[in-house]
Amino acid sequence: MSVSSLAIVFVCAPEGIAWAQDEDPAARLARLEALVAEQSRRLNEQEALLARQTELLEAQSRRIDDRWRVADRFTETTALEQGGVGAPVALPGATVLGAEGLEAWRAGQDPGPRSPIQAPPPPSLNERRLQLAAVPEEVAVLSPAGRASFDISAEYTRSSANRLVFRGVEIVPGLQIGVIEASEADRDTLGATIAGRYGITDRLEVDARIPYLKRSDTVTTVQQRDEAVSRTIDLKGAGIGDVEAGVRYQLNGGEKGRPIFVVGLRAKSDTGEGPFDIPRDEFGVASRLATGSGFWGVEPSISMLYPSDPAVIFANLSYFAHLPKDIDKTEGDILIGRVDPGDSIGMGIGFAFALNPRFSYSLGYKHNYIRPTSTELNDVTEKSKSLQVGALTFGLSYRVTNRFSLNGNFEFGVTEDAPDMRFVLRVPVVF
Repeated sequence: MSVSSLAIVFVCAPEGIAWAQDEDPAARLARLEALVAEQSRRLNEQEALLARQTELLEAQSRRIDDRWRVADRFTETTALEQGGVGAPVALPGATVLGAEGLEAWRAGQDPGPRSPIQAPPPPSLNERRLQLAAVPEEVAVLSPAGRASFDISAEYTRSSANRLVFRGVEIVPGLQIGVIEASEADRDTLGATIAGRYGITDRLEVDARIPYLKRSDTVTTVQQRDEAVSRTIDLKGAGIGDVEAGVRYQLNGGEKGRPIFVVGLRAKSDTGEGPFDIPRDEFGVASRLATGSGFWGVEPSISMLYPSDPAVIFANLSYFAHLPKDIDKTEGDILIGRVDPGDSIGMGIGFAFALNPRFSYSLGYKHNYIRPTSTELNDVTEKSKSLQVGALTFGLSYRVTNRFSLNGNFEFGVTEDAPDMRFVLRVPVVF
C-alpha cells in the first residue's frame, strides 16, 4: 500500500477515527480493498498516459533525426524565426504542428490532429531579380510599378574579315591569267548609351535608348599583277545613333510552376546618319562611316522566363522589320531608287544562375537571320546575299547596393558574318 493510500485512510477528523475504531472489521477491510483498487486503477492510467507520451516523443525524435540527415531542409528553429512564436513547425515529409499543437507537444500532451507538410512555394519573379540581372536586355525582368531606372552603358565591338579573290581565267589547274586580289578589313566600334525604363504597372513597362557611336574602319586591298599594288582606306564616323523606344507587357505571373511570357514592341528611328546621307567620291567611296541605318524599323518580340531551381531558363524570339523608302539619289551615273533593307529573325536561349545574394551569371546563344536587301539601281532591282549572325553570350552581374549594380555582357561570334567580339558594360541605377 502506498503512502498516499495510508494518508487517505488515517488522516481523518477525530469523529472519523472514533467511527473507524468502532467499525466492523469486515466492513473496514472491504473499504480498504476498494481504496487500494481505486489507487491501482489510477496508477495504471498514469502508466498508460506516460507510455503514450513516450511513443509521441520517440516518433517526433525520429522525424527530426530524418530531417537533419537531408540537406537544404527547414528545421523547427528556421520556421520559428521566419514565422515568429507559434509558427507551424516546418519539417518536410513530417507533419505541421500548429501553435496549439506545438505547445501541447512541448508540455508532453497529445498535439492532436496534424496536416502534411507542403513544399515551400517557389520564389516570385521579384525575388528572382538577382538571377535575372545578368541576362541580355531583351529578356530582362520588368520594372516594378512606379519604379524608374537609368542605364549608362559602354560597348566595344571588333570585327575583321579576310578575303582572297581571283579575277581572271584559269586555263589549266595551276595556270591562271588575271588578277589576284586580297583584302583585309578591320572594324572597331565604340559606343555609349543612355537608357531609361519605367514600370507603369507590375506587368507593363516602357523604355527608351539614345546611343552615341564612334566607328573606325581600315580596309587594305592588295592586287597582284606584274607587281603588287596596295591600297589602304581609313574611314571614321561619330555621332548620335538611331534612337529607340519600346513597350513590354508580362502576360502571366508564372503560377503553378508555369513559364512567364513577356511580349514587346520596339520602334527604331532614323536619327543616325545613314549610308545614303554620306557624300562619296567619284569612285563611290564614302567620305565617312554611317552611325545609323537610315531607315525606320519595328520589332515585335516574345520572351520566356522559366524558373527551374537553382537556375532560370530564358528564351526569346523576335522579328525586326525595316520600312523601305525611296532614296531618289544619283551617285555618279547610277540612280538609286527604292531600297528595302532586309528584315531579320532573331532567337536566343540560355540560363541564369545566382551564386550568392550579390553575384550572378548567364550563359546563352543568340542567332539572327538577315534577309537579303533589295536595292533599285537604274530601275533594276538587285539583291544582296542573306546573312547568318550567331554568337555565344556570357553575362555577369554584381549588385553593389540595392539601387546600383555592375553588369557585363560578352558576345563571341561563331558564324562568318558575326562580329568577332562584343563587350557591353552596363551600370543600372534604380530610383
